[in-house]
Amino acid sequence: MNKELIEEYQNFAKEKLGFEFHDINLLITALTHRSYVNEHKKSGADHNERLEFLGDAILELVTSDFLFHNYHQPEGIMTAWRSALVRTESIGAAGEELGYGPLVRLSNGEKMGSERAFQVIMADCFEAVIGAIYLDQGYDAAKKFIEKHILVKIDQVLEEGTWRDPKSYYQEIAQHHDGITPSYRLMKEEGPDHDKVFTIGVYVGADLRGVGTGHSKQEAQGSAALSAIKKFRVEHPEEFKRKNIVKDPKHQVL
Repeated sequence: MNKELIEEYQNFAKEKLGFEFHDINLLITALTHRSYVNEHKKSGADHNERLEFLGDAILELVTSDFLFHNYHQPEGIMTAWRSALVRTESIGAAGEELGYGPLVRLSNGEKMGSERAFQVIMADCFEAVIGAIYLDQGYDAAKKFIEKHILVKIDQVLEEGTWRDPKSYYQEIAQHHDGITPSYRLMKEEGPDHDKVFTIGVYVGADLRGVGTGHSKQEAQGSAALSAIKKFRVEHPEEFKRKNIVKDPKHQVL
């Protein structure tokens, strides 16, 4: 393999992960998308799907173990918290913060894909990197990586209430604050049928409270509800805090 390529990935490992890989091919594979392999069949490269499978299991285990030992909540609540921590948007954002985007190997076609598709790829790579760290450095190193980049966000998840289903949560807020059930209206749709983007507004009466976009109406409604929740949090911080009811999440209060 190209010496410069190896050095580039090893330098990333040293600077961003804090260690050198014994087998740098694991990290390179973790950041190699299937499309790259299909486009460069003669390279002998492997794609990251097996590492992603392994990393996903480790991520769920470490997150579940952390929540179980640090919070005394019912299964349903902890499942919702875990989902908020490890969903595509969360781990994709963690990957962007790490900065491995330029190292992800894609086909030319995938490089021209949508921002949403790239976010999914970044999330898949994050799980694959976990798998690579586990195989190269062991479980404790993989756990430390997850703690540093994912579990540190638990306070933010609880404070902002992002673990709740946004549509259900905003309905509770609107009914409690305004006595009205919110409604969702399609504002526009654009793009080709295979990559259509919907823009939806959430209204309380005639008042537009939030706007969201998505590749399905359901996704756009959730995005609009989340926008409305964030607006309510800014405009009514004390009421939001009471509504969120996470006084002491280490004890069963919900």
